[in-house]
Amino acid sequence: MKVEGASAYGLPGDLEAVGVPVFQGPEGPQPASGVTADIAGADVPDVLDPVWCRRQGFTGKPGQTLVFHPVASATSRLPLLGAGGPGTDDRPRPSTVLVGLGEADALVGDQGLETLRRAAAAFVRTVGEGTAAALLLPRQLRLDVAAAAQAVAVGGALAGYRFETHKTGERPGRLARLVVTAEAPAEAVVAAGGAVRGARIAESVMLARDLVNEPPSRMTPQRFVEIFTRRFRDDPTMSVEVWDEHRIAEERLGGLLGVSRGSSQPPRMLRVEHTPPTPIEVDGRVPHLVLVGKGITFDSGGLSLKTPSGMETMKTDMAGAATVLCALDAAAALGSPMRITALTPLTENMPGGRATKPGDVLVARNGKTIEVLNTDAEGRLVLADALSLAAEAEPDAIIDVATLTGAVVVALGNEIAGLLANDDRLADDVSAAGSRAGERVWRLPLPEEYRSHIDSDVADMRNMGRAGQAGTIAAALLLAEFVGVVPWAHLDIAGTGRSSESTRYLAKGATGFGVRLLTDLATSETFARSLVRRG
Repeated sequence: MKVEGASAYGLPGDLEAVGVPVFQGPEGPQPASGVTADIAGADVPDVLDPVWCRRQGFTGKPGQTLVFHPVASATSRLPLLGAGGPGTDDRPRPSTVLVGLGEADALVGDQGLETLRRAAAAFVRTVGEGTAAALLLPRQLRLDVAAAAQAVAVGGALAGYRFETHKTGERPGRLARLVVTAEAPAEAVVAAGGAVRGARIAESVMLARDLVNEPPSRMTPQRFVEIFTRRFRDDPTMSVEVWDEHRIAEERLGGLLGVSRGSSQPPRMLRVEHTPPTPIEVDGRVPHLVLVGKGITFDSGGLSLKTPSGMETMKTDMAGAATVLCALDAAAALGSPMRITALTPLTENMPGGRATKPGDVLVARNGKTIEVLNTDAEGRLVLADALSLAAEAEPDAIIDVATLTGAVVVALGNEIAGLLANDDRLADDVSAAGSRAGERVWRLPLPEEYRSHIDSDVADMRNMGRAGQAGTIAAALLLAEFVGVVPWAHLDIAGTGRSSESTRYLAKGATGFGVRLLTDLATSETFARSLVRRG
C-alpha cells in the first residue's frame, strides 16, 4: 500500500472512500474534522443525528467505524481535470466512513497516537479493496501534526498487510493507496512528511513479518544472511560481514556452535554496521549503539524435544534477529545520527546425532562456561556469544531482542514485552520509546539474589533456572553475565512476536514487534546524545 499526504482540497479523484474522524461525546458522536463540505465527491457531515447513530450502534468509541452512502443518486458527475481541461466522469461517489476516536480530551500524548493508529487500521479494514482512500485528520489537534500523520500511516499500512506468498488461486483485493489528509495546505505539507516517515517504518515492519512468516525450511540461516546482504549491498552507509561455521569456530563462539550441532544447516553470524553520513558528535565521538537479535530459524527443542503443537510456530524463534535488522533498515533510511551495529547469531536447533546433550558444557566467547540442562533453552546460549562480541566493541549501550522464554507470556501475556536491564536510564529510554511507538513493555527486576537460580555444580552457570520460578528473570541473569559493565537492556518478545488473530493493525502470524520501538530510539538525536553523556 502506498501512503501519502494531501490537503483536503487536493485529493485525487479516484477515491473509494473518505474517512471522517468522529469524537465521542455526552450528546452523541460528532465529526472531528474541520471540513464540512463535499470532499472529492463524498459527503462530509458537520453534525450527526444522535438518534440515527444510536440506531446504528455507533458511539464514536476508538476504532469503531460506520459506512454510510450518499442519499443522492448512486453516481454523480464528478469534475475530472486533465490535459484536455475540465470534463465530467460518471463514477460511483466515494463512500463516507465515520471513524471513532473516542473522547476529544483523550486524544493526547502517546495514547492519542495509538488511538490514531488503531483508527487508521479500522478505516483501512472497513474500506477493504480499491484504488485509494483518504482519512481526514481531526481539527485542532493537540498532537504534533507530523507525529499524528506518521501514526495514521503506520496503522493504515500495517492493517493492509497480508502474507500470501505461498497461496494459490484468486486473492482478495487490497487498498492500493492511503491518503493522510489535513484541512489546511500548510498542515498538509507537514502531514505529508509524517506520512512518508510512517510508511517507511511500516515497510521495515512488514519486512520483519515476511521473514518470520516464511516456512522454516526456506528461511535458513544462509538465506537470511543473503536477504540482508542483497538489501544493503548498494547502501554506502552499511557494511555487512558474514561468518560461516569455520569462522565461528575460530572466533570461539561455543554457544552458537553447540546449538547448531544437531542441524544439517550450518550456522551463521551476521554483523551489519551503519555509519551515518552526517553523524552527531558528543565530546568528540559518535554515539554507538549495538543491537543483538536471537536468530533460531527453527526450534525443535533439540534433544529436549518440544511437543508437536509446541513446534507449530517455532519458525517465529528468529523474530529477534528480524527485528533488529529491520529496525536498522528503517533507521538508516530515515537518517540515524549514530553508529549502529547489529549482531544476529543464526542457526536451527535440531535433534540430530551430533546434537548437544543435556549435561554438556559449552564455552562461550568470553570464556565463561555454561552447563546445558535443557537443550530447549538454546536462545540464551547463542546470545551469550553475540553479547560477548557486543561488549568487546565497547559501545555506549546494548539492546537485545529475543523470543526467549515462555515465562514472559505467563507474566505479561501477548500484548506486552518483558524488559530487563542493568541500567535504569536505558530502561526508561526503551520504555518511553515503546510508549511512543505503541509497543508496550514492562520492566521486570534483575535481583542479584536470584543469581543462585542458575548456579551449576560443574560450570560457571547452567542454562535453566529453578522449575516454575522466575524463568524470564533467570534467563536474563544469564545474559547479564556476558555484557560486562556496558549499559544493556533485554526485550523478551516471546509473547508479542506473534499474533494468534488479525486485529487492529496486526495480522495473524508475525507482528514485527520491536521494529518501531528500536527505530524510534535509533533515529533520536536526544537519545544519541544522552548515550555518550551518561558514559
